[in-house]
Amino acid sequence: MTEQPLAGGNVADGVVRVGDTVRKPATAATPAVHALLQHLSAVGFDGSPRSLGQDERGRHVLEFVPGEPVHGGPPITPAELLRIGRLIRDLHDAVQDFRPPPDADWQVFLPADREELICHHDLAPWNLIRSGSRLVVIDWDGAGPGTRLWDLGYAAHGFVPLGPGGDPAVDGARFRALIDGYGLDVDQRRQLPALTEAHTRAMFDLLRTGAETGRQPWARLWSEGHGDHWGPAADYIGSHLDHWTRALLT
Repeated sequence: MTEQPLAGGNVADGVVRVGDTVRKPATAATPAVHALLQHLSAVGFDGSPRSLGQDERGRHVLEFVPGEPVHGGPPITPAELLRIGRLIRDLHDAVQDFRPPPDADWQVFLPADREELICHHDLAPWNLIRSGSRLVVIDWDGAGPGTRLWDLGYAAHGFVPLGPGGDPAVDGARFRALIDGYGLDVDQRRQLPALTEAHTRAMFDLLRTGAETGRQPWARLWSEGHGDHWGPAADYIGSHLDHWTRALLT
């Protein structure tokens, strides 16, 4: 069947569509990612693509999810932020009892604050597809051990969004909508703003270190200007920690 290259990713190369499937170059993490996606399908979580194994060339075969990425589409409304928060909560609940293969070799680029469950680690508009009535999270290659709040803090950066030039009054209400959708308790709401800053700054540090060492793809992304976003975004989040806390608790 005809292979159609799929563009848009910042990290993975060689991703193609073949009929109703996506084929991605396998990595050391692919067997564990396959087991994770099979588990999510088995427990009825429909916010992830089905994993179909490997093809004759050893590539990871996944369900092709028709639709459009949230990134670049219509602005995310507060009602959609509630829904996305609920989706992330459903994902974390669905993976809570997942037991990874004993030889799992996850590829987590930013180690989390702790390890309590397997997380996606790149929950963002560029990895969320609007597919009819479904919202589907794609690009699971970086999944691995983490925590609910570490994963959720990264999601807040992208979906609210929290970045340079933002308006804290507007962003605080949107942050609250995402977290209300997830359903954090009071103690978790107090912890989340600082973890959101920490995760955002860790992304900036990863890009900067990659540029200094030549490690790819981070050096390339730094040269393309991604650090110009992540550093100021961390500064913006960190300078308004008390405001985010009040917004999440009020």
